[in-house]
Amino acid sequence: MLDPVLTSPNLKLYADSNDTLNYKRDAGNYITQVFGAQMPAIATGFFNVHMTQGIIVQPHWHTNVNELVFVISGEVITSVFNPFTQKLMTYKLKPGQVSMFPKGWFHWILTLSDKAHILTIFDQPTPDIVYGADFLRHIPKEILHIAYCINEEDYAKAVAPLKETVILGPPPGCGKRDDNTSDNASYFESVQQPFGQQPAYGAQQAPSTPNYYGYPPPPSYPFYQQARPPQYTAYPSYAPYPQQPSYPFQTPYTSSYQQPPSFQQQLFQQQSFQQPQPFQHLQYLYNTQPDSDTAASRGPEPDTGTVPETE
Repeated sequence: MLDPVLTSPNLKLYADSNDTLNYKRDAGNYITQVFGAQMPAIATGFFNVHMTQGIIVQPHWHTNVNELVFVISGEVITSVFNPFTQKLMTYKLKPGQVSMFPKGWFHWILTLSDKAHILTIFDQPTPDIVYGADFLRHIPKEILHIAYCINEEDYAKAVAPLKETVILGPPPGCGKRDDNTSDNASYFESVQQPFGQQPAYGAQQAPSTPNYYGYPPPPSYPFYQQARPPQYTAYPSYAPYPQQPSYPFQTPYTSSYQQPPSFQQQLFQQQSFQQPQPFQHLQYLYNTQPDSDTAASRGPEPDTGTVPETE
């Protein structure tokens, strides 16, 4: 079946991803797009995302598409919640690297570098998006209290800055973003760690080794990170049990008795080789060391054509 879009006389196979603005937070943080509305012939679609340090593509999920994040410039962290392992899968991406968000999985993207340029590519021409900001600001505070025993007034105060859909967060006026203080710097450093694939489901990860700047660690330093004593031999002198004596290696017992040949073997040994009658006159061809004095080496006698006399 022919595609009516491809057979249309008005077919257009070109679009400029800079023309259609999807969302703008400020001059350095905005999203443009190319989807089915911009290019009807497209079978996929993507957001062209520009962000500065500390800006996040807010937590959200898609009901109908898988998403692929491709980094053009800068560095970002992508995080996705795995519903099967109940773990976050977090990756630090540099230019040329990609990560994937499966359909329906909750995820977000955080900028690490001063500037970042990424593409978020979808496998459908129009993605459905459920933004976390809309979920948080529309769910009744009474429901949160009944479901999770969250204080209603505290929750209402916490989500008060969410006056509208926030795509590139945090919202303008957020102190942790806009205040250039040391507290803000430490906060931003905390959300960067850890990056990379998280430990497998159920795996335990030991704490990192603290730095004491060349001085020995305090007595409370974890025992599993202290220097190990020298390894002992297999049987130290203070072992509670003596070392077992060693015995010379013994080869397995083999009998010198030989089984007598079977009846078929005896029969084969008794029978002499009998060459078929029609080929007996060619026996001389198989003599590797012919003797010139034997008749066999000369081959059959030629036929003289004489008839032997009869008495």
